[in-house]
Amino acid sequence: MNSKLTKILAFMLAFVMVLGMFVGCTKKEEEQPSETVSVEAEPTEAPSEEVEEEVEEEVEVNDTLVVAYDYFSEKFSPFFATTSYDQDAAGLTQVGLLPSDREGNVLLNAKDGEVVAYNGTDYTYNGIANCEIVENADGTVTYKIDMRDDVVFSDGTPLTANDVIFTMYVLSDPTYDGSSTLYSQKILGMEAYRSGMDTLFNLLCAAGRENTDFTNWDEATQTAFWADVDQAGEKFAQEIVDYCIAAGYGTDVGTAAPAWGFEVAADATAADFFAAMEAKYAGDLAQLSSVESAGTALFDFMENYDAYTVGVATGTGAANIEGIKKTGDYSLEVTVEGIDPTFIYQLGVTVAPLHYYGDASLFNYENNQFGFNKGDLSTVRAKTTTPLGAGPYKFVSYENNIISYEANENYFEGAPKIKYLKMQGVSTADKMTGMTTDLFDITIPNYNDNDIAAIKAANSNGELVGDKITTVATDFLGYGYIGICANTVKVGDDKASDESKALRRGLATLMAVFREPVIYAYYGDRASIIQYPISNTSWAAPRPADEGYNLAYSKNAAGEVVVTAEMTQDEKVAAAKEAAKSLFIAAGYTYDEASAKFTAAPAGADMAWEIIIPADGVGDHPSYGILTETKNALNEMGLDLIINDPADSNELWDALDAGTCQLWAAAWGAIPDPDMYQVYHSSNIVGLEGSTESNHYSIQDPELDKLIMTGRSTTDQAFRKATYKEALELIMSWGVELPTYQRQEATLFSTERVNVSTIPGDMTPYYGWAAEIHKLELN
Repeated sequence: MNSKLTKILAFMLAFVMVLGMFVGCTKKEEEQPSETVSVEAEPTEAPSEEVEEEVEEEVEVNDTLVVAYDYFSEKFSPFFATTSYDQDAAGLTQVGLLPSDREGNVLLNAKDGEVVAYNGTDYTYNGIANCEIVENADGTVTYKIDMRDDVVFSDGTPLTANDVIFTMYVLSDPTYDGSSTLYSQKILGMEAYRSGMDTLFNLLCAAGRENTDFTNWDEATQTAFWADVDQAGEKFAQEIVDYCIAAGYGTDVGTAAPAWGFEVAADATAADFFAAMEAKYAGDLAQLSSVESAGTALFDFMENYDAYTVGVATGTGAANIEGIKKTGDYSLEVTVEGIDPTFIYQLGVTVAPLHYYGDASLFNYENNQFGFNKGDLSTVRAKTTTPLGAGPYKFVSYENNIISYEANENYFEGAPKIKYLKMQGVSTADKMTGMTTDLFDITIPNYNDNDIAAIKAANSNGELVGDKITTVATDFLGYGYIGICANTVKVGDDKASDESKALRRGLATLMAVFREPVIYAYYGDRASIIQYPISNTSWAAPRPADEGYNLAYSKNAAGEVVVTAEMTQDEKVAAAKEAAKSLFIAAGYTYDEASAKFTAAPAGADMAWEIIIPADGVGDHPSYGILTETKNALNEMGLDLIINDPADSNELWDALDAGTCQLWAAAWGAIPDPDMYQVYHSSNIVGLEGSTESNHYSIQDPELDKLIMTGRSTTDQAFRKATYKEALELIMSWGVELPTYQRQEATLFSTERVNVSTIPGDMTPYYGWAAEIHKLELN
């Protein structure tokens, strides 16, 4: 997501924490504009006069699971699916090399079944391979893959090491432009293999519109290319305009483009808008497409994009990737430079069938042939809309936004118990309508107040789990927080001084005590309060049973825990106010006992602070109530919090980018690995040369940097968790981040149709409704 989209939805932030950073999830996050498309039941055939035929038809209907999904883009490819909806659709037909558990951990010993406890229950996970990680004396790390020899694709063809090798070479090809980033990993020989070749698309973009060097292509090709880009760009820009208008920002190009962050003339056309974007990105169309898209990539609007994906030799590259070695028919090794605990997530590739996506006659490992001609992925791209793999279901067809599947009798974990499955793309509103009118068996709604009311109304008991619908809620992959910039909220000139840290902790202590009533009032039971700056979905997140676990900012200046979970809210507030008072005094503020107010700030500090919260100027944000309560508490002390709720959330992003923001409200997104480098390492402070500019807290601590790098230097998860716990405590000692809430998502199941006892137990964001689809049963 990009900063332009945040201007439209007012909840997404334009930088990333490994995966992404998002603005505090307001109700608008759950009410995004969507296309209205009527949902109709599939036509039923007229009753047959023959009883036998009627029974057969009934059996087929009763053995079909219908899942309501978001609209698909028909890229059902393990290589080129981009949207999460297409990826999920393709995933039903595929298997990964290494499975993950409910916390998102990659499992290394699942070949014969690996047992992992979660929430006090032991669960067994099955995979197609084991992985041994060997740290070599020369500093490299080798991942040794040992595969099962009894797995076959849905067409009966054996799945072997050749298929894994083929898959990895496709993902590493110089012309590969899908969402996988395996090619960016430090696999030995990867850079040498990819050098000396680039796509015609990239070369044409780099050469520019005025190029006169036709060494690698002719002038006609160049002219046709830019004509294709222009017509695609106009459609690309128009989609953004339409999106803005649908969201209530602008009425035409001239008013919508500024809302997206581009100044254009009042009478500008979509072509003018695209020209402005192209100028900003200096012709880097790939970057432009990934950052500015309102849903569809620029390339998808091109009429002849595939013609420009071919590789053009610009030099000499290696014939193979040194670090990828086949060691047997069902085994291989991948060697990387140095220790990188996140690499394991890249290694668990979806294993695509060589004989289907490639050309088996072009596979000869000993002669550096890997199932296709280097630089030519045309055979792979040709199968983008028709997936085949070793997953639980076989793709049958895609028509009228409905994907039809049939159970894969050859699935290695056993044929699914439900023979047929349909995934139907519908509007957000129609998901709930379909669930309450028996059109759909499963869906994932926005789970907003309206959805909850509809679920409760459908169930005779008025609850979220009842005779009509069963609701399974899981934590969202991310969490809300309030940030405090160390550079702008400090005492004197030293942001790292004990006084500066005490000041920020004082502010955080007051805000922390108001989280529970405010967040629960906003979300109800759809959110929980978190105490550490890390998503609860992460395996590295501290748990209440862990030694030293405390409520966030529950200590006074002496380090004593004064706010506990057992207290009433009034007791917590009273204790927090006293703790904050002690911290402000420790920061050097002058306190007048007679008036019970602070009367002066120490040199270089303020008596009032501004917080920017993107709540559309109307206070519509989960954390808004926290700020009003904090403001009142500070006012009692003679201090103040200035709440800036701009109608245009761009004000926040600009302030963060400029490093001038004091406090702000937002939310982080997350992936399974809790690497903190991008957001908290000193080298990434905003404005620092060479920085990723993702450290908006301006936290700069050598000890924290050391902990972050130590956590990156081992694959020992227990050691990493302990290391990150220290890092989290250190971050909070700086008082730069107050975790506020973790909201929930939900999956709905038709209680009448689905045997809810066969739903996966303890579902999580990493282990959803389809994780054990082969076990799911219909009533």
